Amino acid sequence: MPSSAIRLYTLGERAAVIASPPPVNVGCQRRIWWLAQRLASHAAVCELVPGMNNLTVLLDPAGPAPDAFLAELEALWQQAEAAQLPDTREISLPVIYGGADGPDLGEVARLAHLSPDEVIALHAGANYQVYFLGFRPGFAYLGGLPTRLSTPRRAEPRRTVPAGSVGIGGEQTGVYPLASPGGWQVIGRCTEPLFDATAEPPTRLRPGDTVRFVPVTEPCSR
Repeated sequence: MPSSAIRLYTLGERAAVIASPPPVNVGCQRRIWWLAQRLASHAAVCELVPGMNNLTVLLDPAGPAPDAFLAELEALWQQAEAAQLPDTREISLPVIYGGADGPDLGEVARLAHLSPDEVIALHAGANYQVYFLGFRPGFAYLGGLPTRLSTPRRAEPRRTVPAGSVGIGGEQTGVYPLASPGGWQVIGRCTEPLFDATAEPPTRLRPGDTVRFVPVTEPCSR
């Protein structure tokens, strides 16, 4: 991807950002992961925040100014290879679809002009990739939702969405690792935890992982 297709800018006094314009592109996202790996041990970098086709680099106050760091960031981008991360994994997540665990399954089916069973088959039949973690600890934004299942968020968000809830928001799907407010259409519940503050790392999913949802009728032991 030529440098003219990306944006490089500063954010506040200590951050530099590299971003690609929409639409979402998995090849670009792989470059973001590669950049994050390369910069993880950089002496001037305090923190890295990968996003959807963007990367925010928080710099050490004693290091270079953000505007000076942009040139190095652009040079690294040109070296980046659109390749899978070496430590990515294939993760299967058991999901109870519909009923009390998926109160919006019927609405998603109605909007997609499908039966609930067809929604489940489409959702569970796709391969998803973790683009980045955000919103809540361990919340993975997944790319790969079948186009027919793209569904607007709820007009009125819920004050509390239970931990493990599997939702659809626009062109993405994801699992709420913790109970929290949320406006995604909830179609099921994952029966395995995705966040454990006592574990290392605390998040079950990592950027680059491939995820499949497996329909189940009752909780499965890990």
